[in-house]
Amino acid sequence: QVQLVESGGGLVQPGGSLTLSCAASRSITLYDMRWYRQAPGKERELVAAITRGGDTEYVDSVKGRFTIARDNARKTAWLQMNNVEFEDAAVYYCNAKATIGVIPRSNAWGQGTQVTVSS
Repeated sequence: QVQLVESGGGLVQPGGSLTLSCAASRSITLYDMRWYRQAPGKERELVAAITRGGDTEYVDSVKGRFTIARDNARKTAWLQMNNVEFEDAAVYYCNAKATIGVIPRSNAWGQGTQVTVSS
């Protein structure tokens, strides 16, 4: 079963902007949330993370360009991507430390959303 669902991916020009969304089912209690990405031939990379309290961290390559945010009540997270670069092209995955049903300390994933950067 899909625990998280990403949306918002698509084609964007270099220098453009795109917002990715992540929605969780009601059976999931979310703790720390993260966005990962994976480009062809490369390992999965942690892009951004946010705690329930709003503390954030970013990989150096996206600092100043990407912003992660969340709405705890709606069980939703976003990744705002500004001034995108060719190197940002990848499949982006939402991830959360979560309680799934009655199982604590679980790791929830979405199926990914494709971001293509092209002029």
